Amino acid sequence: MKIEGKLTFKSEKADELVSVIARSLAPDNVSEIETVADDDKATVTFKGNKVGTVLSSVDDYLMNAKIASDMLNIK
Repeated sequence: MKIEGKLTFKSEKADELVSVIARSLAPDNVSEIETVADDDKATVTFKGNKVGTVLSSVDDYLMNAKIASDMLNIK
């Protein structure tokens, strides 16, 4: 069974801030994770064969996005 999930990050601030976060997390993207930055949002798609694997990937990604956001002082 193939499982797919999607997260969308939006910012009312400049689009470059969302893009910076998406680009900073891109090295963590394995073949099952794809990030696309567009205008004021970044969309991350997660794919996997097991629910637990996808949830772990989402959890790790969200933690890293929070750290990147905190470093940029985005509130």
